[in-house]
Amino acid sequence: MADLPPRSVLVRDCLREAGIEGEIVVLPEAASTAALAAAALGVEVGAIANSLVFWTDDGPLLVMTSGAHRVNTAALSERLGIPGIRRADPDQVREATGQPIGGVAPCGHPHRLRTVVDQDLAEVDEIWAAGGTPHTVFPLSFAELVRVTGGTVSRVD
Repeated sequence: MADLPPRSVLVRDCLREAGIEGEIVVLPEAASTAALAAAALGVEVGAIANSLVFWTDDGPLLVMTSGAHRVNTAALSERLGIPGIRRADPDQVREATGQPIGGVAPCGHPHRLRTVVDQDLAEVDEIWAAGGTPHTVFPLSFAELVRVTGGTVSRVD
């Protein structure tokens, strides 16, 4: 196994604490979008759990969505009863997660984030998520993703 970047070590430790055994893979090229990650892994883009950080009046909101979807913030706001969901800027993403845009993992953050998990990811047997950097990814199941994030399952598009 290749040496992991420090951010990915935090993610690996978080995964192990949650009983998730998927190994973090270090990719030779950055996979900072769902399409790039899918191409690098040879999987459908819908198998990528895209980690998007939004900001609300109450702070950060992590949305783990299928790489095949775009988040409809107005509809999500209404479904969750959270007014004013807006895209976080890069500084807010780094502050909330300790990780860069394009590498945000479902866990390994300084504090647990309020999280929404796209219900359509339940249709995928093996999901791939970022491992704390744009060069790292790992596999997990839908149930493991929900468990490790403590997320609310919802429609996001």
